Amino acid sequence: MRLFAVIACFLFLLPAAVGAQDGATPMTEPSPFAGSPDLAAPEFYPDVEWINVPAPLTLQDLRGKIVLLDFWTYGCINCIHMIPVIEQLQERYGDALAVISIHSAKFENEGETENIRQIVQRYELQHPVINDNQFIVWRQFGAQAWPTFVIIDPRGNVLARQAGEIPFEAFDRLLTGMVEYFDSTGELDRTPLELTPEGADRPANLLAFPGKVLADAAGGRLFISDTNHHRIIVTDLETYEVQQVIGTSARGFVDGALSDAQFNKPHGLAVRGDLLYVADTENHAIRVIDLATGTVSTVAGTGANAFQSFAVGERLPALTTNLRSPWDVTFGDGDTLYIAMAGSHQIWSLDLAEQTVGVVIGNGRESALNGTLRDSELAQPSGLFYRDGVLYFADSESSTIRAADFAEDRVYTVSGTLDNNLFDYGDVDGVVGESRLQHPLSVTGGAEGVVLIADTYNNRIKALDPATNSTQTLYGSSDGGFVDGIGVDAAFYEPGGISYADGLLFVADTNNHAIRVIDLATNSVQTIQFANPETLLIGTRTTVIGVTNVDQVSAIALEAQTVSAGEGALIIRLQLEEGYKINPDAPSQIDIASEDGVITPATLNQSFRANEISVPLTLSAGDAVLYVHVQTYFCEDERETLCFLDDVYYELPVNVTDDADSAPLLIERAITPPQIDIGGFSGLGLSD
Repeated sequence: MRLFAVIACFLFLLPAAVGAQDGATPMTEPSPFAGSPDLAAPEFYPDVEWINVPAPLTLQDLRGKIVLLDFWTYGCINCIHMIPVIEQLQERYGDALAVISIHSAKFENEGETENIRQIVQRYELQHPVINDNQFIVWRQFGAQAWPTFVIIDPRGNVLARQAGEIPFEAFDRLLTGMVEYFDSTGELDRTPLELTPEGADRPANLLAFPGKVLADAAGGRLFISDTNHHRIIVTDLETYEVQQVIGTSARGFVDGALSDAQFNKPHGLAVRGDLLYVADTENHAIRVIDLATGTVSTVAGTGANAFQSFAVGERLPALTTNLRSPWDVTFGDGDTLYIAMAGSHQIWSLDLAEQTVGVVIGNGRESALNGTLRDSELAQPSGLFYRDGVLYFADSESSTIRAADFAEDRVYTVSGTLDNNLFDYGDVDGVVGESRLQHPLSVTGGAEGVVLIADTYNNRIKALDPATNSTQTLYGSSDGGFVDGIGVDAAFYEPGGISYADGLLFVADTNNHAIRVIDLATNSVQTIQFANPETLLIGTRTTVIGVTNVDQVSAIALEAQTVSAGEGALIIRLQLEEGYKINPDAPSQIDIASEDGVITPATLNQSFRANEISVPLTLSAGDAVLYVHVQTYFCEDERETLCFLDDVYYELPVNVTDDADSAPLLIERAITPPQIDIGGFSGLGLSD
């Protein structure tokens, strides 16, 4: 039959939850591209929260469009793999296709609407998203796995449903036929949906969801994966002066000079001398940056996602073998670079001398089964740390830290549950088996044999004692936030990477778009302030103090101001809504830059805790543009744990004359807290 020829890749399941409804449009003729009116799609449950749209949608609103429902959860690597496929479909079919993402959370943290808003920005989703944390829409459409896809025809009838990763070509064959058929009947509606993309009205940050960080004590450098800016940043380890920005900030897969190279959501980093290895996650490749010669090249992967499976022991040519979402890298002994291959639920190795890759741990099935290196089963390993023949890895989807002992040929769990249960997670200190984590993404070594853990979805940093396999919380509140401080009084927001050097622990605080540093001796957490932040700005080209051809973010253009030459000042006046105050414990910061010779600030950056700030300036006759970056951390007067960041850039044209008014330059800003709506989690007894 033609039906099976066209959509052979889809499994047609007709669940009882998807039943006929009154008023369904009857088919005028049988067609392989239209669903049966007996399978009319149920209307979306009304009491769910929507993201990226100004108001909730109904399936009646979507009549005339092909509707693709994507049931997903944001920590699932298979769901992440489908994002570029969906982007391709949206680009090809335009407004004839309406994609609706149904986010049905596996983890408690994933069910909170504000966290999903962050993920929508991080994954750059440009279509409506439902927070289905009660699994109501999930049950309506009979979903049973992440991801699951449902296709609804323009008449509102279910045509197909299938779980798992589906190739673009399978969707394309089906959707092409549907478009042709419903165009011929005059039923296809290409009216654009009204969208309000999350974060579109917010100013850009210096960093965008940094995924990993690497402290290089020997080289005195700090490396940062500025993941959503698709670049690598190199700073001085002590002063945090930006030394190099590697990559154009455009998503791509290009080798070459540091300024021309392109990455796609880079994460893990490993350095040896002047060679920096990068897990270029969404390019499915390992890249190497030669800091001495200033070049980027690919050492493993082709840029394509691997769908084939490989077993432990097989060695393959590195540059012609497809990889599958490498998330982290670390050096072992000799020329071995270990790779956390999150997408295949395995750990691979790259032999740098022989230029071969292959599986070293895991049979590829997603599970938390311990055993030999060959027979063990992993669940999305995303962080690596190697010490004395033992490779520790953050096994994210099992919410555990596990270890592989190469000499003993065994894999075992050192933190988290001992049960083979991917839903057994929590936030509990104690010995292995009693302790619980929630989707950890990073692990590293500290002093005196300790292993440090980024317990990502718990918003905490924890320590593991390998001698007792006991885990203890050190830093961060489980509620999350953005607060510097001591121990658990500090707050992080889904930290994705950690790295230790000389008593300091560096944290890629992913959802706070920041790098934090923890002094382990004093237990204090501080946010890193870059010595020359203007070098990290993205957008139009401009010239600033001491640096040329710097990328500038989209800034607020202010009206020109005229002032007198001589000694002057810039006044920044902040007005907060009633009930809010500037956070006295957080590092609010002003960074200033301008052309040489006209405006010379007394300082290029200064912190503040007051609502009005004065920066002394020396002014010489001429025209100039003053670039001002203001980061204001503010919180509620009575509930200081609920804190926010107002991050904004200004371009202020200034005319300096000898006979103008001597009044200071003035920037005024009214700061409004964002509206945060946090959902819950039903605790449904799901099984994987």
